[in-house]
Amino acid sequence: MAVGAEMLVEEFEAIASGAPETVTLEFIGGRLGVKRGADGNRGTIMAWLTRRCMQARPELDVYHGRGLRVAAYRQGRAMPDAVLAPEAHFAGHGEWADPDGVLMVVEVTSYDSDTDRRDRHEKPTAYGQCGIPLYLLIDRDACTVTVHSGPDRQIGGYRNARTAKFGEKVLLPAPVGIELDTEILKNYVR
Repeated sequence: MAVGAEMLVEEFEAIASGAPETVTLEFIGGRLGVKRGADGNRGTIMAWLTRRCMQARPELDVYHGRGLRVAAYRQGRAMPDAVLAPEAHFAGHGEWADPDGVLMVVEVTSYDSDTDRRDRHEKPTAYGQCGIPLYLLIDRDACTVTVHSGPDRQIGGYRNARTAKFGEKVLLPAPVGIELDTEILKNYVR
């Protein structure tokens, strides 16, 4: 790659495939990003959400560490904290799967300087542009849960976003159709 040149997705994939398992890389908007590993509270939130989804919708699978091709013309690569899809949806797929058929992606904010740009701006744009029906953002900084729905494939992002404070009940609309009681999330901030 030449100095000052934008990285190609093929170059990113070569770098990502050689990265140690303890490092998670993403490529969104032409930028290479390092995703922070899960701390104990973040991992506990993901376990809680997985249980809720599996209890309410046992015909679906919750995938962790599932790479998705996102953004315009699938030239981005994201590694959401969780992906909700039909059972065995990703069987036979490689490291970076097409997002078609995914019902929801989930991100839990990290306590780092990139969270605002990445989780609150870049990822909803990328996920909406590739047509993922729901984006669930569990924001530990703001103690809120935001459900993004109505993806906009033309400009990216979502037409609707509903934010609730930790402790409120949150409805994940169709095609997920699960209600979450977020009271327990108050226990998992800082």
